[in-house]
Amino acid sequence: MTQGCSIHVGLNRVDPRHYGGWDGELAGCENDARDMKRIARSRGFRTQLLLTRRATSSAVTAAIAEAAETLRSGDILFLTYSGHGGQVPDENGDEFEDRRDETWVLFDRELVDDELYALLGRFEPGVRVAVLSDSCHSGTVTRARRMAELRASAPMARAFGIDGERRVKALPPDVQERTWRRHRALYSRIQRAHPSGERAAIGASVILISGCQDNQESADGDRNGLFTEKVLEVWSAGRFRGGYRRLHREIGTRMPPVQTPNYYRVGTPSPSFERQKPFTI
Repeated sequence: MTQGCSIHVGLNRVDPRHYGGWDGELAGCENDARDMKRIARSRGFRTQLLLTRRATSSAVTAAIAEAAETLRSGDILFLTYSGHGGQVPDENGDEFEDRRDETWVLFDRELVDDELYALLGRFEPGVRVAVLSDSCHSGTVTRARRMAELRASAPMARAFGIDGERRVKALPPDVQERTWRRHRALYSRIQRAHPSGERAAIGASVILISGCQDNQESADGDRNGLFTEKVLEVWSAGRFRGGYRRLHREIGTRMPPVQTPNYYRVGTPSPSFERQKPFTI
């Protein structure tokens, strides 16, 4: 029988001991994870919830690795992340454009995208993986300053559809640099352990819908992150009709111009997977 498992990660803060005294406080990420878990459970998935202190690098990687051991061709993993996004300098040569690896900012350290690609490479061909990531991938002072200006100016914020009270889910540039310098040996060791990086062989069919483009930032909120808020609106308690591409398009129509959800595929293309109603076992 076809089976589905889901993993939902949400962090409202991180351990300041790793991030140089910065705790990264957010408001809606745990709710994002709980709401995604509710969707998964309603669709018959076996669910796992990792919130804040439990959302460590070892717990997240172990959960994904266990799914890779369990799932077989035709099965599905539904993986969601809500929290800060960051970047570290690319030291294994797999990032040709900006020379930086994207990260999920977990409680105890950043999870480098090279690690995630390696984990995805463990899944059998024919396994479907749907990933929703409500996080930022902005790594420059210029981009962070631009978003700060938008939030600070009420008329400009209204024009761009940004709530001035919303935090953004980005590791601040000074914290990002300080964290990397302090733990450079750790992140260099992680990258050396995953030399293939984004070129890792992946046989599964992976669809990722992320909260913004790599050069943008995702907004947090009091109840949900902006991206997750729009996912819930479009999903409409299961009344949504269409596949993953339509889900992405309809979310995008509800987002402000400065936050454009991204859609891309990794691994073995599967048009039938893309056409399925999202989160279908």
